[in-house]
Amino acid sequence: MRAWQIETLDTAPVLRDVPAPAPAKGQALVRIHAAGLNFADLLMAKGSYQEKPPLPFIPGLECAGEVVALGPDTTGPAPGTRVACFAGTGGLAEYGAFPVGTLTPLPAATPYDVAAGFQIAYGTSHLALDHLARLQRGETLLVLGAAGGVGLTAVEIGALMGARVIACARGAEKLEIARKAGAAETLDSDTPDLKSALKALGGVDVVYDPVGGPAFDAALRATRPQGRLLTIGFASGEVPQIAANLLLVKNLSVIGMWWGGYAKFAPHILQRSLATLFDWQAAGRITPHLSHILPMEELPQGLDLLRSRAATGKVVIRTQQQ
Repeated sequence: MRAWQIETLDTAPVLRDVPAPAPAKGQALVRIHAAGLNFADLLMAKGSYQEKPPLPFIPGLECAGEVVALGPDTTGPAPGTRVACFAGTGGLAEYGAFPVGTLTPLPAATPYDVAAGFQIAYGTSHLALDHLARLQRGETLLVLGAAGGVGLTAVEIGALMGARVIACARGAEKLEIARKAGAAETLDSDTPDLKSALKALGGVDVVYDPVGGPAFDAALRATRPQGRLLTIGFASGEVPQIAANLLLVKNLSVIGMWWGGYAKFAPHILQRSLATLFDWQAAGRITPHLSHILPMEELPQGLDLLRSRAATGKVVIRTQQQ
């Protein structure tokens, strides 16, 4: 089979012909149709992600395809079942052997391209806003990086949950995409005084931040008493330093969110969230925005889209020839 491999850290992935895996006990062999790209793929290739698989490894945190076979003495989705998979690695290949617990059966109406880039982006936003921040109807939600892969899902889910969403992104085109996803207000991320602009809009109750950097500090200072700030990631490359005195005087909470961690310490919460989200998608309540769908050979271009923050929504790689 063809598979992209990271052979040396901080170097470009290489497309190789490698043996297809055989599923072990507890695993399913999946014929992968599409894989979603995430900023974490860039970090993992550099060795700066919280999980560091041994070299060489096949990148691709999430994918979608059909079950081909089950390992010995294994109970799981029957061969032929269409599934989404979150396994942390292995998605950027034509086949993968994955633990059956990482597979989620797909509704018949959900295309592979949509499912491939669905789990991490929508799962992160749903768990962050619903399970952790307890976002309430009528509250104001600020989404930084609002046109990115996860940010756009936060806009959409926040609006679906009844929040007034303020979307912050760079440029009129990205802000229009966020508005179409449900944002009630938009702010350009290059706004000279973001804190004052947010306060002029009445302040915020919940901050969703996959970007980090100076915008976090501006949002912190514009958050209302008893507000909650979700740290999702640091796409800017700068980890914010939090002024704890501001947390004290306004009774604020800063909440870290690593979606993949739930697969280890609370998989039932993750699976329950995904089941809800796929039901919403099948019913047309959420509409995934795919920025780019690229063939297998164009993975480097897809990673460049993430690196330059040029993508709006998700970048998906088709791993099978159409």
